[in-house]
Amino acid sequence: MVLVAPSLLAADLGDIKNQVALVEKAGADWLHFDIMDGHFVPNLSFGPDFVRQLRHLSRLFFDVHIMVENPLSFIPMFYNSGADMITFHYEAALDDTNKVINELKKRNLKVGISIKPHTPADVLKPFLKNIDNILVMTVEPGFGGQIFMENQIKKISDIATIIADHPITLEVDGGINPQTAELCVQNGANVLVAGSAIFKSPNPDLVIKKIHELRRK
Repeated sequence: MVLVAPSLLAADLGDIKNQVALVEKAGADWLHFDIMDGHFVPNLSFGPDFVRQLRHLSRLFFDVHIMVENPLSFIPMFYNSGADMITFHYEAALDDTNKVINELKKRNLKVGISIKPHTPADVLKPFLKNIDNILVMTVEPGFGGQIFMENQIKKISDIATIIADHPITLEVDGGINPQTAELCVQNGANVLVAGSAIFKSPNPDLVIKKIHELRRK
C-alpha cells in the first residue's frame, strides 16, 4: 500500500483549516510537518503550537519531521503537541541515535530516522529493530519546491532491500509528484511526502488520487 503525506510547508497558512480539510477529504493518509530550527537547516518553520492547533482539526496520522540540532530537546514539546510519529535526522543525533530512539519509545511514539542525500544507507543498519520508519530525503532539506534528485533512487532501492524483513515504512520526501512518485514506488517506497505538487496544484485531489493509483501497479 502506498500512503500519501501532504507536506504542510507548501500549504496556504492563511487558510490552513480549509487546506487540511481539503487534503483529508481527498484521501490523504498522513499530514507531514517539516520542523526546521534555522541551524541544522537554513530555514525556520513550525513550532509545537502549530501542530497542537491542527491536532484539534484532523484525525490523520501526524508525521512530524524534525530537522533540528539536538533532537532530544525537541521530543517533549512535540509529543505534547500531538505527534503520532517523530522522525529525526541521523546526522543530527549521531552517537545519541539510540538515546533519541529510546526517548521516543518511552512516550509510545512511532520512531523515524531520516537521512540526507549524501548519507549512505548503511548507517541505518544498527537501528532497524527499534524503528518504525525511514525517511529518505531526495532533496537537500530546508526548503520546499526543490527538484527531485534521481541519484537517490538507488538508495531507496538499497534501503528497501535492507528492511525487507522488518516492519518499517520507507518514506520519501523531496520533489515528489505523480511521475517521481512512480519511480519511488517501483524501487520500494511506500510513503510519499508531497508538498508543492499537492498544495500548488489547481486540483490537489487529483494529485493525491494519481499517487494512490500506484497502489494497484
